[in-house]
This record gives sequence, C-alpha cells and structure tokens, in this order.
Amino acid sequence: MVMLKKFKQTQDQWGGSSDVIDHWLETRQSLIVEYCKLAALQPCSKSNALELPSPSELQNFCQHLVDYISEGHFKIYDMVMDKWKATGFVATNEINQTYGKIVLTTEPLLNFTDKYSDVTEDDELEDFDSDMSLIGEIIETRFEVEDHLIQLIADSLAMPPGA
Repeated sequence: MVMLKKFKQTQDQWGGSSDVIDHWLETRQSLIVEYCKLAALQPCSKSNALELPSPSELQNFCQHLVDYISEGHFKIYDMVMDKWKATGFVATNEINQTYGKIVLTTEPLLNFTDKYSDVTEDDELEDFDSDMSLIGEIIETRFEVEDHLIQLIADSLAMPPGA
C-alpha cells in the first residue's frame, strides 16, 4: 500500500528528530493501521464479494480519524508553537499556507465520520466502497502536505532565528 510505503519513508527521514514530529508520526501510524483494517474488507479484483465492516469497526476508524485531525489542529500545532516561542521563531508565509492546505482536507474527512460513525447493522452502506476510496485519497493528500509541513517545521526547529 502506497500510504504505508510513504509513511515508512517519512518515519525514516524524520523519526527521532523532534518529539513533536515523533508524536505526529505515531498518531499517523495509528490512523493508517485503522484505515488498512477497513480497506482490507474491500472487494478485491478476484472476488465480487464485499464484506462490510461492522458498526464498531467503523466507529473505531471514525474515532481514530477525529483524534488524528484533533491532534493536528490542537495538540501538535500547540507543541510546535511552544517550541517556536522558546526559540523566537515566527511562522513563515509558506508554513501558514501549507497548514491552510491541511485545513482544507478537514471538512471532507469530518463529513465521512459524520456519515459513518453512527451506522447500525441494518444500514446498507451503499456508497461505502467509493467513500473509502475517496477518503483514502484525501488522507494520502493530507499526509503529503503534512510531510511538507514536517520538513518546514524540522528546518525551523533546527535553525533558531538569528543563527
């Protein structure tokens, strides 16, 4: 899976460089694991059978997705701000614009959780496969933009202002 390969590359490149980045990568890994669990239930080309996830499996994934979004918007952002304040660094336009691109992915991700977090066994989930495909693409896009932001953050934390 492309998401896992890219995650491994990001982890190899940035893991251990900062507690902020390590925390971010840990929460990302947890989300990827939960996504893969649901994606594994999707039909493969060799079979027309579709096994839908249980309501508890969907709720678990939706909770991980909300937690990941919340971590990024609040905890991780606050951790970065605290690090920057300690060094006197101020976010650049590029950092602000990159963060803005991440924010744009939030609404469709939350729409997915709104749609699927309260399903029951009786729900048919007619759009589930296409929704999972779309959500995978959005998550992958978000990760790519976050990787760019991680690069910018790592660079900023490695070189304090005036250095």
